[in-house]
Amino acid sequence: MLVVLGIVAALALALGFFIAATWAPERSVAELQARWAPPPSIFLDVDGMQVHLRDEGPRDDPSPIVLLHGGGSSLHSWEGWAKVLKAQRRVIRFDAAGHGLTGPSPDGRYGGDNDVHLLIDILDKLGIAHCVLGGNSMGGAVAWRTALAHPSRVDKLILVDAGGYPFRSASTPLGIQLMRIPGATWLLQNTLPRFLVAQGLRKVFADPDKVTPEMVDRAVDLTQRAGNRRALIERFRQRRPTNSDGIRELRLPTLIVWGGRDGLIPPENAERFHRDIGGSTLAMFDDLGHAPNEEDPERTVVPVKHFLGLD
Repeated sequence: MLVVLGIVAALALALGFFIAATWAPERSVAELQARWAPPPSIFLDVDGMQVHLRDEGPRDDPSPIVLLHGGGSSLHSWEGWAKVLKAQRRVIRFDAAGHGLTGPSPDGRYGGDNDVHLLIDILDKLGIAHCVLGGNSMGGAVAWRTALAHPSRVDKLILVDAGGYPFRSASTPLGIQLMRIPGATWLLQNTLPRFLVAQGLRKVFADPDKVTPEMVDRAVDLTQRAGNRRALIERFRQRRPTNSDGIRELRLPTLIVWGGRDGLIPPENAERFHRDIGGSTLAMFDDLGHAPNEEDPERTVVPVKHFLGLD
């Protein structure tokens, strides 16, 4: 009995040390804005949120390029593509609800329909009738769902390691695994081990050495944005299976960009998108991971420029 009590006491002490060492209180937008939202960032009042958004390039573009980031990421993931594309096209990107500096949805509801609704409201707010819509992972799923629900608003699709079909991950970040453990949510909401954040980013890239200290700093800071951790947990809890049947109904020019070493959504799903969307184009990068747009923006933007006639 004494041995058992000793083990329990040791575990409790270790947990206490862990909590003390990784305790991470929430931070306000005002604290984070100077580093992560300098110009051209703006905050747009939409659906009860101050949406963090960047709108760059020529304003007379009849079909702006709108880029949607993946789960747990932010508009910064498109920096490389935006730098190239904004020279000729209007490029818009924003932090989704519960992400980046936008913060949580006022009603606490998350999911594909909510993300599509927010996107359309942002386009309306900006006076954009139709656009080229691109997205990575979660953002890719929002992109094709928007094209199905609002076909007149989407001229072309760019799907980057997009969600949509069922899949089994070969490599899952530890943070996602912890969300599946009952009782772990309190820890996830109040602590933020830097090593856990770094491990998650390295799982996204095929070459973990490409994860820079600034990327880890950004992910840590934006995760601490007030309400974001609770929102990410809620988004995970509210997940529902995606009905992929409608993908075969898409009838618009589509470019599929994929990392051949994606450990989260396997390359087989890229082939399936390619088969199901008639006339689509597939650009596979065999040496890249789940976020090829961020891991190697210089190479992966090349087929995008060709797709958009910007060569």
